[in-house]
Amino acid sequence: MRSVTYAMGVSLDGYIVGPDGDFEWTEPDDEIFRFWIDGTRELGVHLLGRRLYETMLYWETVDKETLDPASLEWVEVWNPLPKVVFSSTLSTVQGNARLASAGLAEEIERLRAEPGDGDIALGGATLAAEAAEMDLIDEYRVMVYPVLVGGGIPFFPQHGRRVDLQLVETRTFGSKVVHLRYRVARQAT
Repeated sequence: MRSVTYAMGVSLDGYIVGPDGDFEWTEPDDEIFRFWIDGTRELGVHLLGRRLYETMLYWETVDKETLDPASLEWVEVWNPLPKVVFSSTLSTVQGNARLASAGLAEEIERLRAEPGDGDIALGGATLAAEAAEMDLIDEYRVMVYPVLVGGGIPFFPQHGRRVDLQLVETRTFGSKVVHLRYRVARQAT
């Protein structure tokens, strides 16, 4: 069965976006960009909230002639990846994306049942909070940046319940950014 993963850059104090809406501190260097490209190759589909979809839309429309080789490779990996956008305000989406036709739990259930390889990635704090509340996330992949932003949008949803995690992988990059990969510890049934 395909795993549901939630991966984002986060400040050391736990935010994906600072209080002013800024997240420029997550701009990847070459090593981290390579890591994100390689990780995206392992995905089968990406679920996005509206704000993240609109942010990532840049890559669907960018003039490829202006890109450096790494950015061009990212576009070649990201653009063909199937995407499902959850929005109550958008009526259309672009590229290899479709609007969600059901609720988050139903979409994930359907995607898990479909044949195919690759994880189901979640992007966006609101969408991830909803998935966490319903216990749908199998792995948290946290890219911790050495910065304190003092507030903003938290990476970890506040759902008032304990979730035990098992450390699967760590990696420290040359820029001192630390990647932590945790699997949700589930009781065998």
